[in-house]
Amino acid sequence: MASTSFIGGEVQHIRICITHDKLVPPGQPFYCRSAEGLLTIHCCYTDYCNSIDLQVPSVTPQSGLGGGYGPGGTWGLVELIAVIAGPLFLLCLLLLVGVFLYQYHRRAYSHRQRLDVEDPSCDHLYPAKDRTLQDLIFDLSTSGSGSGLPLFVQRTVARTIVLQEIIGKGRFGEVWRGRWRGGDVAVKIFSSREERSWFREAEIYQTTMLRHENILGFIAADNKDNGTWTQLWLVSDYHEHGSLFDYLNRYSVTAEGMIRLALSAASGLAHLHMEILGTQGKPGIAHRDLKSKNILVKKNCTCAIADLGLAVRHDSATDTIDIAPSQRVGTKRYMAPEVLDETINMRHFDSFKCADIYALGLVYWEIARRCNIGGIHEEYQLPYYDLVPSDPSIEEMRRLVCEQRVRPNIPNWWQSYEALRVMGKIMRECWYANGAARLTALRIKKTLSQLSIQEDIKV
Repeated sequence: MASTSFIGGEVQHIRICITHDKLVPPGQPFYCRSAEGLLTIHCCYTDYCNSIDLQVPSVTPQSGLGGGYGPGGTWGLVELIAVIAGPLFLLCLLLLVGVFLYQYHRRAYSHRQRLDVEDPSCDHLYPAKDRTLQDLIFDLSTSGSGSGLPLFVQRTVARTIVLQEIIGKGRFGEVWRGRWRGGDVAVKIFSSREERSWFREAEIYQTTMLRHENILGFIAADNKDNGTWTQLWLVSDYHEHGSLFDYLNRYSVTAEGMIRLALSAASGLAHLHMEILGTQGKPGIAHRDLKSKNILVKKNCTCAIADLGLAVRHDSATDTIDIAPSQRVGTKRYMAPEVLDETINMRHFDSFKCADIYALGLVYWEIARRCNIGGIHEEYQLPYYDLVPSDPSIEEMRRLVCEQRVRPNIPNWWQSYEALRVMGKIMRECWYANGAARLTALRIKKTLSQLSIQEDIKV
């Protein structure tokens, strides 16, 4: 065995022979295992083989070699793994981003293709190419069911509409004017957060036998996914005059125009409230958010009741309402006294109809103020405009309507004109504190029909 050691600053070489009985374990005895950096040992098993000179390796790494993995390096196992795994992780991340972008663009492209191109094999399911919007509305009016188009036709219509301009905004989302086969339609676009409102309104509009000339004509409902977010569409007839609120702000009305607006609004509400019995029957429906902003004015200056998202339907067989309604819904300014003070009987469907009648009386007050008779008419104002702020609280309305029993002012000069006198009388009978004492929508409709005959008005 030859060995070299570093002792006292000097290199010492030792050459000795070890007997076989000391070579334990045989072949690789412990004498032949050196301490790294301190002792170098070389074992051999032939004659004169221990004449070699061995060098003691340096204990400290050379200056300037600050990295690397191994006996002379400063990197540990963790650093080595980080150096290898880091670039691999970044590469995988880039690949994932690339795959995501590819899938997104492919999905968006296929969505556009689906909007533009209809499957020829399904042509028999869709409206014919030469069918116009007027044809579609005529079919809806004469189909018998009165509940709207089949779902696959709704989807086809919705996905081939081209949006033109935004015409309104609300708590639910936006309203757009759209074009479909040469005709204008209104597209109410709900945000995905308002899915429940969208579903409920579409469900109410598709109630059997609901279709009526004084209720907004429903065309289609669809959920549209553009690859980033989902839009919920509700497509209906488009009325260029907009809401009754907008119309009255822009124009005054004649006595004939006032009666036409009032009678058509009563006709729509009467149909909504009415229960039609039979196999193709219709349940009674209460609106619960009737106001001038939720009534549209048609081209012939009659009304169409819209925004049925808060409506409730009555099941006469079980005398129940199809959803559990909350007591205070709707617009605070138009809430009936029993809704404001929470005394409304939620188990009785007629209570909701009576609350609608109170709101209808307020709408009539808005219309009558704009009636131009003898060159006299007043500026448009909301009910209670002079008594509460622009956005009153429930407590402010409750104090005014329930405690003080205040109602909008009916001017004395209305008594001088038959049309305004009758309108004023109807309003008072719509505003009774006791809901059961109020007129019904059908009674109001009949009174106004008689007035229109007296005034020789063609409605």
